[in-house]
Amino acid sequence: MKADSVSENQENEEKCPYCSGKHKNRDESEKKDLMNRLKRIEGQVRGVEGMLEKGVYCTDILIQVSAISSALNSFNKVLLGNHVKTCVAENIRSGNDEVIDELVTTLQKLMK
Repeated sequence: MKADSVSENQENEEKCPYCSGKHKNRDESEKKDLMNRLKRIEGQVRGVEGMLEKGVYCTDILIQVSAISSALNSFNKVLLGNHVKTCVAENIRSGNDEVIDELVTTLQKLMK
């Protein structure tokens, strides 16, 4: 049974060239919250597409795009908070201080 999940993970890694190859088992409430946020953002993006197709005025579209950016920032804050409370804390407790460098690099990328 383990071989199946290993090959499944390898298959997922091949399909995800920008992923680190690490995996996290999220509890259902965290996963549901994050998925709901993404679905709302996806709906907002589709709304902007519709606005563009209908020839809506530029500033109206820009305001909606700004709302999407805010929603993405909020998503990142929640995900980052969960990451620090779980992944980072667990790694530090187990003696893996390399996770601190990984966190710093991630924060630098987020702050571009």
